[in-house]
Amino acid sequence: MENNSNLLLKWPEFEKVEIRIGTILEVNDFAEARKPAYQLTIDFGTEIGIKKSSAQITKRYSKEDLKDKQIVAVVNFPKKQIGNFMSECLVLGSVGENNDIVLLTSDLKVENGLRIG
Repeated sequence: MENNSNLLLKWPEFEKVEIRIGTILEVNDFAEARKPAYQLTIDFGTEIGIKKSSAQITKRYSKEDLKDKQIVAVVNFPKKQIGNFMSECLVLGSVGENNDIVLLTSDLKVENGLRIG
């Protein structure tokens, strides 16, 4: 990978990204999605509240695996219309071959809404 200083992120830019811990409250199939996905309802605590997201994580996770799981997400992107669903945050994960996604999580239970930084 080339080191390109034009791609370097400056600290003030990074500080604008709100990456938070949330707990998945509800998981539904997203039948209208072009690629297999779930619709997630996530609790980010009292400051941020409940947000929804669409996530293409059906290869590795069942709905039962996801319920009550704490995940990491960006909560301050603009909302994005995906079919008939409005996604309000971006759930983060590592992306392997063939879009095989492993969610970023907390290994210990922490307070919803805590900032990652």
